[in-house]
Amino acid sequence: MPAQSAAPGPAPDRPDREARDDSDLLAALLDGMDAALCAFDADGIVTHWNREAERVLGWTAAEAVGRKGLAGWAAREADADEVQRRLMAVLDTGARQVHEFALVTKDGGRVLVRTQSSPVSGEDGRPSGVYCAFSEVHSQIDLERSIALSEALLEDASWNVVLVDADLRVAVVNGNAARALRTGRKAVLGRPLGDLLDQGVEEVESALQHVLAEGAPPAPTELWVTLREADEDLEMADAIRYEDLEEGEAVVRAVGPGAPGAASLRRCWRSGFMRLASPLTEEPVPLGVAWIFQDVTDVKAHEQESARMRFRSSQLHRAARAAAECEDPMEAATVHLDFALAGFADHALVDLVRMPLEGDGVRLVRVVATPCDSPGLCPPTVPGGIPVAYPEGHPALQAVERCGAVRTSASRTDEVALAQWTAARKWPDGTVHGLCAVLRSRGRTLGVATFLRGPTRRAFDRTDAVYAEDVAARVAAAVDLAGRAGGC
Repeated sequence: MPAQSAAPGPAPDRPDREARDDSDLLAALLDGMDAALCAFDADGIVTHWNREAERVLGWTAAEAVGRKGLAGWAAREADADEVQRRLMAVLDTGARQVHEFALVTKDGGRVLVRTQSSPVSGEDGRPSGVYCAFSEVHSQIDLERSIALSEALLEDASWNVVLVDADLRVAVVNGNAARALRTGRKAVLGRPLGDLLDQGVEEVESALQHVLAEGAPPAPTELWVTLREADEDLEMADAIRYEDLEEGEAVVRAVGPGAPGAASLRRCWRSGFMRLASPLTEEPVPLGVAWIFQDVTDVKAHEQESARMRFRSSQLHRAARAAAECEDPMEAATVHLDFALAGFADHALVDLVRMPLEGDGVRLVRVVATPCDSPGLCPPTVPGGIPVAYPEGHPALQAVERCGAVRTSASRTDEVALAQWTAARKWPDGTVHGLCAVLRSRGRTLGVATFLRGPTRRAFDRTDAVYAEDVAARVAAAVDLAGRAGGC
């Protein structure tokens, strides 16, 4: 008995299914576009109309598809021929064209749109139709303005602009910002801020993280930062050099980490922040932060210097009034030092010359010193006549020899090296910066006043030396009076 064969079923309609799938995919793509889009065949009949076109003009796809041209519905009769001619002109030119038209909405209003029309080629390569993307002109202008603003900020802005991503890595910098960071525009891309900034990077990153989480702050903020030095500068950590400044003033400066020379890299940046979010998501997703800043270091330094000068002038005035009430001249000298220490230094010492400058050289005897364990008042000490064992080249001895101020700072801040540096100079523990000002009265060198600062303070600068010399002149007058009266 022959085996029965199964009756063949109907052949699957694959071409129709594929055509239907392609049509559905095309419709989904068109409806998902952000730009309004319509298409015409070679005869000018509308073949496609997406949802964005319906949103702009109000006409649905069912109402638009199949119409010949735009006359009588999407364009006024007086304008329809010119609009249609210019749209279909790409069939002859074969190149994309941009036009602006006034189209009619379903409710009778008019909308100025900007269109980009391009030819559609058939299988034989010949133009078979036209597709046209359009949007409201004001929306396009807003986009162009946004792009122009971005380009201007990143190219021509006088402010410094840095864009960082959500990981706080540099994404874009403009030319001014690259110069402020002392780097190139391309060299900085993708690097964390810690590679560019030394001190202050925590504050900057904290501000950026706050903007990413909470949004932009209501007002600009001022951030103090220190730029990271080049590696070749760091190799000179132990180098010491002597530099003559003005009359009689000298500075002993360490070149390297923590040295006073690094202060030139400290900058104050007035900063504003803007959170960057993607407009293409349902909920705003932060893409990063725009950091716009301006260097106001000179302005802030001038403000600080003015406030410092006003305070010091007030202190000198108060010290003079208080010293005038002292019967003992040495007490008056210590009063001047007590007032000078406020906001200026942690410790003060006064050493007087007890041997002539000829012969064995300068010998200094301690007569005034603040407590070594903590900052405090400057009580006079009982001069025992034994000179302080200052080594050769000590800043106090240099001040006497030069008849001027001498500044010095420790080259290294690790505990062992700093302790050795301080002990060698016979100064209290924790001293990092010193300033020695000579005591001069009636044309004679009486001694040296030394002001000392700890690691939490900055190094002495030239303005500090001028102030110290002013205080030293008042102290010298009191010490000279005490010597004439036999007080020391």
